[in-house]
Amino acid sequence: MTDDPGTAPPRRPDTGAPFPRHWSADVLASDGGTVHLRPISPSDGDRVVAFHAGLSERTRYMRWFGPYPEMSARDVAHMTGVDHHDRVALVAVLGGRIIAIGIYESLAGSGRPQAAEVAFVVADDHQGRGLGTVLLEHLAGAAAENGFTLFEAEVLAENRAMLSVFRDAGYQLSRSFDGSTVHVEFAIDPTDALLAVRNARELGSEARSVANLLRPGSVAIIGASTDPRKVGNALLANVIAGGFQGPVFPVNAEARAVRGIRSYPSVRDIPDPVDLAIVAVPAETVGDVLQDCLAKNVKTMVVVSAGFAESGEAGAVAQRTLVHEIRAHGMRLVGPNALGVINTDPEVALNATLAPRVPGRGRVGFFCQSGALGIAILDTAARRQLGLSTFVSAGNRADLSGNDLLQYWDADDATDVILLYLESFGNPRKFSRLARRVSRNKPIIAVKAGRTAVAPSQIRSDSGIDDESARAVLEQSGVIQVDTIADLFDSASVLAHQPLPAGPRVAVVGNSTVLGVLASSAGEPFGLTVVAQTDLGPGAGVDEFGAAVRAATGDDGVDAVIAVFVPPVAVGAEAYARALVAAARDCGKTVVSTFLGVEGIPDALAVHDDGVAGRGSVPSYPGPERAAAAVGRAWRYARWRARPESEVERPEGLDVDRARALVAAEWGDSVGHGDDARALDEPTSAELLRCYGIEVAPFREVTTADEAVRAGADLGYPVVVKAVSAVWRGRLDGEGARLDLPGPDAVRAAFAELAALTGESALHVQRMAPRGVPVVIRVRDDPSLGSLISFGLAGATFELLGDHAHRAVPLTAVDADEILLAPRAAPLLDGFRGQAAADRSAVRDLLVRVSALADDLPEVRELALDPVLAAPDGATVVSARIRLGPVPSRTDTGPRRLS
Repeated sequence: MTDDPGTAPPRRPDTGAPFPRHWSADVLASDGGTVHLRPISPSDGDRVVAFHAGLSERTRYMRWFGPYPEMSARDVAHMTGVDHHDRVALVAVLGGRIIAIGIYESLAGSGRPQAAEVAFVVADDHQGRGLGTVLLEHLAGAAAENGFTLFEAEVLAENRAMLSVFRDAGYQLSRSFDGSTVHVEFAIDPTDALLAVRNARELGSEARSVANLLRPGSVAIIGASTDPRKVGNALLANVIAGGFQGPVFPVNAEARAVRGIRSYPSVRDIPDPVDLAIVAVPAETVGDVLQDCLAKNVKTMVVVSAGFAESGEAGAVAQRTLVHEIRAHGMRLVGPNALGVINTDPEVALNATLAPRVPGRGRVGFFCQSGALGIAILDTAARRQLGLSTFVSAGNRADLSGNDLLQYWDADDATDVILLYLESFGNPRKFSRLARRVSRNKPIIAVKAGRTAVAPSQIRSDSGIDDESARAVLEQSGVIQVDTIADLFDSASVLAHQPLPAGPRVAVVGNSTVLGVLASSAGEPFGLTVVAQTDLGPGAGVDEFGAAVRAATGDDGVDAVIAVFVPPVAVGAEAYARALVAAARDCGKTVVSTFLGVEGIPDALAVHDDGVAGRGSVPSYPGPERAAAAVGRAWRYARWRARPESEVERPEGLDVDRARALVAAEWGDSVGHGDDARALDEPTSAELLRCYGIEVAPFREVTTADEAVRAGADLGYPVVVKAVSAVWRGRLDGEGARLDLPGPDAVRAAFAELAALTGESALHVQRMAPRGVPVVIRVRDDPSLGSLISFGLAGATFELLGDHAHRAVPLTAVDADEILLAPRAAPLLDGFRGQAAADRSAVRDLLVRVSALADDLPEVRELALDPVLAAPDGATVVSARIRLGPVPSRTDTGPRRLS
């Protein structure tokens, strides 16, 4: 095991408080390798001395501005004895060895309490991997948590590498030069420009990390068996049959050769470098294999062995240990319990899977988790002639995830379409951010990642998120969500081979009126309209068929064409296929077919590009319904992609620091570590909302009739007297409140009546809000999608009908506009049967402010403004409830880290 003090946080020498556990993190270097980052510990003294001794003279000179051959015991104690507040030091560790150190020290003694001096040094053999930038990013995150706002640094003028670290990190620098050194100052608050730089750096490192997996120079099959019935034998056979372009090394301690290839007792015995290890040994021996791979400096492991987290708690412990060791030594892991990986690029030609049948080369990337399902997926893709660029089945997804693959495919010129089959999202917010960016250029199609995609034990009965709403959240990020594998490949076929539809107008050309009706009804849910239908009759010849398709594609009033060729008697189909492809080629319209009921891309309808079906091929579907649905999904995606890009909206007047202080005061030291949620009382909830410019209608809590009368006078009549408990407030008969009370006598009587009726010792007196349409705004956590904001009309009827729209946090400007219009009852806000229209802009402002609050304060696990009265001249929050809870995972903000 790697010695990691971060697993048991040391105490601060001065206060005895531990450093925040999340300061320990696995991170990616710019070359895609992993490094473990953690706060320094007093036990690191020997490691620090060894690290310093290994530095070159020039590196020491650049860091300490002069000769510094040895560290004194006093210097070592000063370096390792930090307080994790005014002095914070982070170390980058690889294989138990410190390879970089970064530190900041408060400048409070110089009269600058919010400023700190920062410095770092990287081992010579690890310079150029971006570790200085990573350390700076994480030190800035720790400093910000401790209240610092400014970093300063003194750098030798000739130390251009260090200066470039500050410049390339994305901070806005202020410099001064005294002839030999450069003084650098910069604010550490994250800006849009800084986040853009971080995201670009993250993209590069994660893409390279996956490239190490999918483009290895050599492969070792560990557990390669001589028994054809064993997994290791099948893996080796598939790698060989796939034509892998690099050397293949079977590892078998008992055989001299496997399938005619010399084998080795262990990875250590292989004389050449090994980039990728495919592991097919019993789970209990994977640990021994890992140690061999670590000693061999293997870059990536694919573990197909089962018996880990899917098998119970003991397996989960073994899996966590496996991931910890792999990351601590700079490696990445696919699996365990994985099917394997494929790269069809002829320069690689890697089929490291157990699938007996795999598709040919194409431009579609596929990620899934389940191994058994992966075999079926690959078989289906092969039958449909849908070529793949790359395929990854991640099994338990202990390390490498769908988010990593999105980063790789975004930068991969060989991939045009991305397919996902996910049970859940490990980091929902990051997935949403990546999907929004990737979908602008490449379509992402996902199979049902809503509530049904998570284990029953994870589904919360109060989440209120149905599959239709989950679909809307995914579409918010441009993801095309489908229900079945068949739908997945239906959509992939049209997106991989045809241009996107420019609009919803469809022409049907075929030999049956009934088929045209079926296409029309199937396309309606997607917004398609059949604007032209040509019935050629069963006896149409090749020329007539081709001319009809050309006429449809040449019609300026048509955006897509469904060509049906299902003759009642057997005829030669080749000529009809050539006529269809010729009419569809270069027309700029989306053309699909129901050609003899064939599913996929038959050879006759393929436009071959270097031996594979390329752009311009015409996909075929068993019936016009599926063809229309595939075109409809493509149109929805095209419409999403055509809308203008929108930034996350941040309203003015936010006091984030005060809000965080309130949350810390209520949640205390248990933030991020406790198990129990905690509801805020209504006055505290109102105070927290006020930090985000959200005012709750003024109210007072009273316990006597006299207090109620005084509260009414203070608030100003008319007022409301209402019960406090949710049971009474939620009653359909409204018995929990007395409205529009004009004066003291009415308040006194209402208090007595409600106190007797409810039995509550305290009631609320609230200023009467202007009458309006009652709406509700909520934030809740969904186990598969993360924090969601919802909007709809308030009341039990709309709750039962599920007429609430959902979007992922944070909202962009376009999201805020769309969620207002999404509920079916939304037109009630525009006036109904003579009622005045509500102030939509005021409701929208509330939505944006609630989104910002939920985005900034992950401890806010639930929030409800219920009801909000949307009146013609504004929107009034009548009641607000907030519940704090442990943060389920670090949100996709701040320093980048592996989950």
